Parts: sequence; C-alpha cells; structure tokens
Amino acid sequence: MLLRHALAPGTGDPASFRLDDCATQRNLSPAGQAQAQRIGAAFRQRQISGVRVLSSQWCRCLDTAELMDLGPVEPFEPINSFFRDRNTAAQQTAQVQRYLREQPNQGVIVMVTHQVNITALTGVFPGSGQAVVAMLDDAGQLAQVGLLDAAE
Repeated sequence: MLLRHALAPGTGDPASFRLDDCATQRNLSPAGQAQAQRIGAAFRQRQISGVRVLSSQWCRCLDTAELMDLGPVEPFEPINSFFRDRNTAAQQTAQVQRYLREQPNQGVIVMVTHQVNITALTGVFPGSGQAVVAMLDDAGQLAQVGLLDAAE
C-alpha cells in the first residue's frame, strides 16, 4: 500500500528545507494529524494487523506514520520525495520496485510517502491521505488494485 502523507498545506518545501529539522519543512496541519489517526483507526476497525510501516524521512510522512499507530515506523530513504530533484526519480523508483520484489508475500506493507513517488510507481495522482493498494504483477511491476481514501 502506497499512502500519501496526510494533509500538509502547501506544495513542496521551503527553500530553507533541511531533512533533520521539521521546522524547515511543510508539516501536518491539525486536520492532517486527525486524518492520520483516522487512517490508523480504519486499519484497526478492519482488523488489518501484522502491518509493516515504512516511511519517507520527511517529517510529514513520519508524523503520519506515527499517528496511524500501526506499529514501529521504519524510515526508508528510497521513498523520500524527489519533488525538488527529479534526477533521482528513476533510481528511487527502481529501488522501491526491487525492494518489493524481494519481500516474502506475507502481510501488508504500508509505505507512507509523497505524491510524486506514488505517481512514478503507479501512474496514480493521490490526494493527501489517499492510498493506492497495489500488488506485483507477473512482470514484477506494481499494479493498482484499489484506491482508499481517508475521508471514506
């Protein structure tokens, strides 16, 4: 599952952006924090357990993942945003595809990431808090099997 981070007003990040300083980043709004909690509640309501949560290292993604409260959150660099530097898009997308192909077919992997990453992997342009449910096809490529919306 490829989940776009919850509501974080604006586009991209400020020019002063630093990965190690949330104050320099675009962060979740109070509505985004509540949205992330609703996403986690939806998982629990549907009794989806054994979830592995991977997150971009951007604060809005880590916060979304933590607020979902589905278990330990693992920062995963290949799903960091390449919005500012599209030169890394192909490499990062290939890393994610390779990672998924190497995983045993057990349980649900939730990747909390960014619109550009999800679009590169699936062709889908998700809204904030939307998740693309995907599976590997016979060719080892991600194929969309559903779209979930936190508002539903």
